[in-house]
This record gives sequence, structure tokens and C-alpha cells, in this order.
Amino acid sequence: MSGEDTKPEEAQHDATEKTESSPDELAPAQASPDEGEGHEASPVAPTQLGERRFVYAAYFAGAIAVAFFFSKIIDLAWLKLQSYKPAIGEPRDEIVMPLSGLIGAGTAVYYWFRTRARQLAEEVAAEMSKVTWPSRTEVQNGTVVVIVTTVVSTVFFALMDKFWGFVTNLVYGGT
Repeated sequence: MSGEDTKPEEAQHDATEKTESSPDELAPAQASPDEGEGHEASPVAPTQLGERRFVYAAYFAGAIAVAFFFSKIIDLAWLKLQSYKPAIGEPRDEIVMPLSGLIGAGTAVYYWFRTRARQLAEEVAAEMSKVTWPSRTEVQNGTVVVIVTTVVSTVFFALMDKFWGFVTNLVYGGT
């Protein structure tokens, strides 16, 4: 039965079923049959995790950033403590790195279980997935335009500087 043969009630029921399940939950084999050939997924776009891959990546990057930050703080605190009690010795990476890694992982887990923070991250990921990113050739063309414009502007302003320096020396009699 095609989408044109359905009754209005059935079409409305099908539409509500589609909106109730998120795109992340649909497997490629469960894609709706009324999607035409124009709505195929891009072969380079990973669809296994959907938009959630951005959320996972953000939490992972945040955990690494927090771990790096706390490794520096723990190193500094250890050095300050060493100046008061020299028996402690130099900061030991085999203690500092796992401790800062645990703090970073704990921070990521804490914010993962705060539903408001995760919901905000998922909304941002959903909006980012709607962005149309430029293709490789568009980026290359834009880069060439910027470089050529910069070179032309630099040459123009260098020539203007030399010209007005020459005029100023003529008017004021400089050397």
C-alpha cells in the first residue's frame, strides 16, 4: 500500500508514529518506505550513533580538558607542598595523572547524569547536525581567495607607504 492510497486517519497515525521515535532509534532497515531516492543518507555520514556521537565526543573532550586542568593544579599544589615539607619530593606522574584522569572522568559522569546538562548538549548536537557544512572544494576556493586578497592588499599598502613616504620627504625635505 503506497502513501497515496492511505486514508487521512491512517496518514495522520503514520505521521505521529514517525515523530514519536527519534531518528537515532530507527535502524537503516526500518527506514520509512515512503522515503524517495532523493532522501538517501550520504555514504560518508556515519549514521550508527546519529547526533549522539557529538554529545559523546563533547563529554569525552570535556573529561580530557578537566583532567589536563587538574593535572596542572595537582602539580602546582604538590610543588607548593614540597616547599613546606621537602620530604614529599618531586611531583610523581604515576600519581598525578591517574588522579587527574579520575577527576576528569568523574566530572564527565556527574554531568552526564544531570539530565539538564545532557539535554542541552543533545539539543546543541541536534542543531549542529542541521548545519550545512561547506564542501572541500568550497573551503579550498575560499582559502585561495583569502590568501590572494591578503597578498594583493599587502602589496598595495606597501606601495602606498613608499609613495606617501616619498611625497612626505619631498614636502618636508627629509633625508
